[in-house]
Amino acid sequence: VVISASHNAYQDNGIKIFGADGYKISEEMELEIERLVLDDDLNKYLIDPSQVGRTRRIDDALGRYIVFAKNAFPLNQTLDGIRIVLDCAHGAAYHVAPAIFEELGAEVIVIGNSPNGRNINDKVGALYPQKTSQAVLNYRADVGISLDGDADRVIMIDEKGTLVNGDHILAMCAIHLKERGRLKNDTVVATQMSNIGLDLAMKAHGINVLRTGVGDKYVVEEMCKGGYVLGGEQSGHIIMAEHSTTGDGCIAALNVLAVMKETERPLSELNALVKDFPQVLINTRVTKRKKLSEVAGYKALIDSIESKLGEQGRVFVRYSGTEPLIRVLVEGENKRQIGEYAEQIAEFLQTKLI
Repeated sequence: VVISASHNAYQDNGIKIFGADGYKISEEMELEIERLVLDDDLNKYLIDPSQVGRTRRIDDALGRYIVFAKNAFPLNQTLDGIRIVLDCAHGAAYHVAPAIFEELGAEVIVIGNSPNGRNINDKVGALYPQKTSQAVLNYRADVGISLDGDADRVIMIDEKGTLVNGDHILAMCAIHLKERGRLKNDTVVATQMSNIGLDLAMKAHGINVLRTGVGDKYVVEEMCKGGYVLGGEQSGHIIMAEHSTTGDGCIAALNVLAVMKETERPLSELNALVKDFPQVLINTRVTKRKKLSEVAGYKALIDSIESKLGEQGRVFVRYSGTEPLIRVLVEGENKRQIGEYAEQIAEFLQTKLI
């Protein structure tokens, strides 16, 4: 059981539950636990303490994790000569992350490593990479690494101060794995929020992109189903099945550093492998949550816009999971044109769902 607010403020703490296999429990099991807690009487399910099992404190957990993470980096490589700015978001990795990169030989400038129980993710970390970007420029570092509070996601910064998001991390790692014959079925798993630039970059290298719903658990489900070794989200959740059953920002960053070392290319060059297409996202308030396929005229409108965009664009529409909103995302080469398409879809849905 993990107590975590992920990338959010400390007030938003929640619970992540992992099964004996090391994977997050299924959505069905989550819903059943919520039902038991919110709608049922838990007392009738209590069992005798002797049947519960036992708990054991692992005193050397930090040391074990440091060794585990370092094993994701090639044995014949070091980080000697690499200067890193590392933002730990005042979170879970504030102690272990600096040790991992330093023990591999890097010079590490650490920020966001003074947690007080309330400052986690507070204008630091993966959601606020500007601070890391500025520090990379100030210290003339080779790379910046911004973790979030529980360190399951990472955003990186190249030596020019440019942000490197999860799509770009997926691309450079996928190409590297494919060239070494380690990318299962030449396939990478991403979500519907990934930029179409990722698809086009992967196509140019003979790599398939499978898209899932938004959320790292859906990425992991698809990876398990197909036996794929690499998947992730634009937001920086990167899952590397050779090393871990879930997103791990330190391991993802180490794999990017390994690509840099083995190819002798700066991160800015690797970042250029993906050309991001312009995106327009409109959030529209709605009062009804009708299935979109049942909204009269919706399919015809989307088909018409997608035919105009062709292979150089796409439309993605979904309801917010937490707010009374519908999110309309349109990608394409022409920012003005996709803006018009996004407004057209948003206005249409607003009239139908209010």
